[in-house]
Amino acid sequence: MYRISELAAKVGLSRTALLYYEKQGLISGKRLDNGYRVFNDDDVQHVYLIQQLLAGGLTLKECKQCLEAKIDKQILQNRLTALDEEIEQKQKSRHVLAALLGQGDLTAWHEGLDKVAPGAHLDWLMKQGFSEKEALRVKWLSKDMNEHELYMADFMKVFETLERWGPGSETDTLNALGALGIKSDLHLLEIGCGKGLATQVLADNLLVPNKGANITAIDNEQSALDRLTERFEQQGIQAQLSTECASMTDLPFAKSSFNVIWAEGSAYIMGVQKALQQWKPLLKEQGYIVLSDMVWKVDSPSADSVEFWNKEYPDIQTVPARLKQMEKAGYRVVEHFAQSEQAWLNYYGPLKQRITELEQEMSGSVAFKDIKHEVELCTQHANEFGYHMFVLEKVSAS
Repeated sequence: MYRISELAAKVGLSRTALLYYEKQGLISGKRLDNGYRVFNDDDVQHVYLIQQLLAGGLTLKECKQCLEAKIDKQILQNRLTALDEEIEQKQKSRHVLAALLGQGDLTAWHEGLDKVAPGAHLDWLMKQGFSEKEALRVKWLSKDMNEHELYMADFMKVFETLERWGPGSETDTLNALGALGIKSDLHLLEIGCGKGLATQVLADNLLVPNKGANITAIDNEQSALDRLTERFEQQGIQAQLSTECASMTDLPFAKSSFNVIWAEGSAYIMGVQKALQQWKPLLKEQGYIVLSDMVWKVDSPSADSVEFWNKEYPDIQTVPARLKQMEKAGYRVVEHFAQSEQAWLNYYGPLKQRITELEQEMSGSVAFKDIKHEVELCTQHANEFGYHMFVLEKVSAS
């Protein structure tokens, strides 16, 4: 016979646990004349059986049901299903923790976070030690902060010899420019000028004929700005150009500084709606924003296209949806048109050729594979999506 403290020691449980078992009717001690509660070997084995059932994930209530009658397989099936779900969740948790420690792929995690909380994602990356420029590149390009440096080195190797880093053409820039009511005292801010291809078109048509006009070009890559400055110096129009190495999310300019904000292929980086809101105060009354954005051309794009853009640009919209957002943000749509096929070919043609040149050398690179996949998809499904130009006039105060 065992007193409750002795039973507790034998089965490795606390006295409190055994009292609770007894209260639930799982074991039943006998009270002696002296008032002590005692248990026998059957009770010991009963407790061992309960422990084995508990190890299978059953609750005490379910253990009691199994002890009192023929086992209910549905109860076991329910517990097995719940346990499988818990294991799956814990595996996901383990994967995330391992990836954050550099022991796995973080791509899916970055993509998921950027889809539901892009602002918090960017802030968090910067807290991990990335500059805003590199944090944006993690969000949009490498999508793995642990492999970012290697990814960007390979990415830059592919693009270093290319003139264009995005679709565009002189004709499209001129068409958008023609929709503006240009004045001689024009002050234009170009956001994300890159190597200055659009800047040169703007300069040829604004600065040369209008000595009172000026362009301020910003980018977060100083080397690109340096090359742009050199080019304008050679043309003798450097006095009408100023450059600023700055983030588009925190522009260092006073309110009402510009007649026009020009952003070809850059507004998506911070989000079109956010850009329209944050840039509006920089515009003078009835100032203009000109931007290009990736949009759906069809109502029912292919599964491959949807999967790709859900990862690469979750905010992609149809033109009507984007126009509603622009009007709601306080702009009048002056003009909008699809970028030309030539603009698409100007970018993807040379990029495809570059991929062919580097195939043998870089076939194992993640960045190379991503770029190659983009080229293939954007060549095969160009009828489903593409860049669209929007010319907007500010009509309401910020």
